[in-house]
This record gives sequence, C-alpha cells and structure tokens, in this order.
Amino acid sequence: MYARIATYRLTNGDAADVVDVARRGMLPIFQRSPGFKRYGIVDTRDGMFVSVSLWGSRSDADRAVVAAADFVREQLADRIILETNSVGDLSFFEGAPSSL
Repeated sequence: MYARIATYRLTNGDAADVVDVARRGMLPIFQRSPGFKRYGIVDTRDGMFVSVSLWGSRSDADRAVVAAADFVREQLADRIILETNSVGDLSFFEGAPSSL
C-alpha cells in the first residue's frame, strides 16, 4: 500500500469550510479512483492541514497527486496553498491489538 501525504496552508477563509469542501468534493473523486483505500484531513489548528490518503499502488497514489492538484486549483486556490507533497510505500499502519 502507498500513502500520499500533503500539507496545505490556509491563506483565506475558514478552516472548517475548507475541510467541508474537501470532504464533499475531493473524497468522491478519490472514491471513484482506482486503488483508493482511505482519505482524511488533519486540521492542525495552526492554519495548516495535512491530507492523508492510502492507495493500492504507487501509480494510484501518483494519479491522486494530479487529481488533488486539479481539485485544489479549481475549488480551493483562493483559500489554501500546497506546502509539501509526498508519496511513499507505507511500511506499516497498525491499530490497537484486538481484545482476547
């Protein structure tokens, strides 16, 4: 599995509105994309957002970079700017151990 992690800086407007636009707009685009697994946003409350998405392959994650850039340019360019973008092989992603 591969992860795409991007950080964005809020330049204008309300953080909650940006998250809502991403949930209503970017999530459905990702959900229709090959290899999509999960997507979420972390609002760090300091004017920054971290976008995390999980993908089945490197090429799936690379396509997500393009899709996200297109979406931000069309829907959020007046409110956020991309600070960093990374795609990498997810070494591990574990949860709490199950109860016995």
